[in-house]
Amino acid sequence: MDHYAVTKVAAVQAAPVFLDRDATIEKMETLFAEAVSKGAELVVFPESFIPCFPLWCLVRAPIDQHPFFERLYQNAVQEDSPAWRRIAGIARKYHAWLSVGVTEKGSVSMGAMWNTNYIFSPDGEMAAKHRKIMPTWAEKLVHSFGDGSTLKVHDTDLGRIGVLICGENSNTLARYSLLAQGEQIHISTYPPCWPTRRVSDIPGGYPIEAVNHGRAAAHSFEGKVFTIAAAGVLDQEAISQVAEGDADLEEFLQHVARPSTMIVGPDGEYVTEPLRAEEGIIYAELDVNKEIALKGVQDIVGGYQRFDIFQLHVNQTPLMPAYFFAQENDIASDGGDSEPEGNQ
Repeated sequence: MDHYAVTKVAAVQAAPVFLDRDATIEKMETLFAEAVSKGAELVVFPESFIPCFPLWCLVRAPIDQHPFFERLYQNAVQEDSPAWRRIAGIARKYHAWLSVGVTEKGSVSMGAMWNTNYIFSPDGEMAAKHRKIMPTWAEKLVHSFGDGSTLKVHDTDLGRIGVLICGENSNTLARYSLLAQGEQIHISTYPPCWPTRRVSDIPGGYPIEAVNHGRAAAHSFEGKVFTIAAAGVLDQEAISQVAEGDADLEEFLQHVARPSTMIVGPDGEYVTEPLRAEEGIIYAELDVNKEIALKGVQDIVGGYQRFDIFQLHVNQTPLMPAYFFAQENDIASDGGDSEPEGNQ
């Protein structure tokens, strides 16, 4: 008889050391070590935790954002860099799965950055990378578009894990594409706040805690999967740096609606009480076996779907700035009368 994984997981709600990559990695290690010491086999950190979520893109004019953009690029994480290897080394040191949101920079353009989530195995290997496929609203001033090559589910000894970042969890097709790959544990990550209006009955105009709960409950219930949703914390240092002495903006940010961190089961209910506003860690035991009976009732990627009516096509081709190739022609010694051999 087959049995499936039962895993203790942790979701971290914390503030980074604002725009300081190395100090934030140090803080992440402290929190990661704490969670592992309490038995967590998988620890999930928030969206863009390293070096911070680019809050300024939502509340400052584009013309005033250049210094923030430059600092973000200088503190972003590049794959296989010393900072990246340090993160991998933390997973290896404590021998547990590590999921963390970063601002990632590439090796070509000094300006291309992505909203990315890394998952490292207990051996320190990068088991998964997901780039947010569509930056949300003002995030387009900071982050580039991801592509379908990272819209994948990954087999692990904990179960099949997929990741979506913030607003992607409202993208029905993106969510379905993960479920259709056999997702069992869904990771979703969120920023410390998401203001959309200056004047509203809700501070910042966006009930982010309620919205995030709706997303998590919908995905878990529809897909019969567990969802781990980790959110950031907006601390006074981030508020002060973004406000830059603007008293009205500082006041606004101090009262803007905050998210919560939660873990939701395949029945759509909380597995444990969510964590609201303050820094902390919540824990839960995820028993993938509990998904089986629920899928027997309603399985939207199995017996409760009409594949003859509905079809989803997902392009997982990696996209590059340019595709380079070399054509070498062998010229015969008789003066070049022979045909070229084509691409080599």
